[in-house]
Formats: sequence, C-alpha cells, structure tokens
Amino acid sequence: METPYDWTTIIVFAGLIVLFLQRSQGVARDHLWQYLVAAIGCAATNYLGNEALKQGLANYHIAAIALGLATLTFIWIVLQPFGDRHS
Repeated sequence: METPYDWTTIIVFAGLIVLFLQRSQGVARDHLWQYLVAAIGCAATNYLGNEALKQGLANYHIAAIALGLATLTFIWIVLQPFGDRHS
C-alpha cells in the first residue's frame, strides 16, 4: 500500500465486496462474472499504474487511468450500485 494506485483500487475493490455481500442476500440480481470483470479491472489498473511509477512511462499512466475509468463505468452501468435493480 504505497502508491495512489494501490489505495484507489483497494477502495474500489472494497466497495465491490460490500456490494457483492449486500446483494448476495435474497434473490440473485447480479451474476458472479460481473464482479470478476470489475475485480480484474481493478487489478489491471493497479498493475499498470504501479509499473508506470516504477518505469516512469507516461503511456502506462494513461492506460491505467483509462482502464480505471472504464472499470468504474462498468460498475456504474452494469452493477448499478446506487440503482434499484429488479431484474
């Protein structure tokens, strides 16, 4: 837990865990693979960001930020953490 990428991705991942545990009660509304996609997005973002910091590569920073935003967008649209999903 040394870089901003570590902290940011662990916060998003912790939110995913809470959302998964919350939604695992009662009727299934989500599929497990959706959480797996988001978790892999967090891991890849963290890896790219940390490599960017180690090697000083600007294109890795851009890729990490873009992947992080894509992961957050996936969570927002597919998992809808603040929406009421009935399907």
